[in-house]
Amino acid sequence: MEIKIQSIHFDATEKLQAFIEKKVAKLEKSLDDIQKVEVQLKVVKPATAQNKEVSLSVTAPGANLFVEKISDTFEEAIDLSVDSMRVKLQKFKEKSRNY
Repeated sequence: MEIKIQSIHFDATEKLQAFIEKKVAKLEKSLDDIQKVEVQLKVVKPATAQNKEVSLSVTAPGANLFVEKISDTFEEAIDLSVDSMRVKLQKFKEKSRNY
């Protein structure tokens, strides 16, 4: 599984990148044949409380799944994104199993 992290208009710290890789790696438990995961980090202007946006895109055979979450911190947004992506992957897996 290839993990691509893109931070728009700022530089993500090593700690944040390691956190993202650790969380995203857990998605493989939901679906084995994930080819690529793209994570986009964006700070939304103006600087309000809920201004950290995370977009998570998963590419697997027969599916391109996308989740976008906004939160106070990138860590919290990553957690929310990974959780909702896990649900989407589970649904996709069940659908493909029925065919």
